[in-house]
Amino acid sequence: MTIETLREQMVTAMKVGNKFKKEVLSSILSTAKNMAIEKGCKDNISEEIVNTAILKELKTATEMLDTCPSDRLEQLEEFTLRIEILKEIAPTMMDKSEIERYVIQLVEENNIELITKNKGQIMKVIMPSLKGKADGKLVNTVVQEMLKNG
Repeated sequence: MTIETLREQMVTAMKVGNKFKKEVLSSILSTAKNMAIEKGCKDNISEEIVNTAILKELKTATEMLDTCPSDRLEQLEEFTLRIEILKEIAPTMMDKSEIERYVIQLVEENNIELITKNKGQIMKVIMPSLKGKADGKLVNTVVQEMLKNG
């Protein structure tokens, strides 16, 4: 998602009076701007930065939901709604079979032997190109399974 699209959605949420969605989108904008400043590109915020910000906000909201006491119904509802909004705009993540194909392709292109059982070497090659496209835990699981099965 582009920063412009995110701003447009925030303005639309304000116009229709959806204060909660506006706050969620505003939070993503703020996170994206901070990430861009850290990378030294505050005037040119890329889609990658925006998507990373969305995923970061989604991870935070999920962690908040998981750690929220079950008797705090209002907070649980708020976190759930926040997660729903974030999932609507989050980039599509690769599934297990797509990750497997991608890993095989990268392993072949970089002449990495799966039999060497060097997970660190494989992950070092794979993760930079999958950042924001696939869940790191799932990638780790796929690589472990592939190494186990040779």
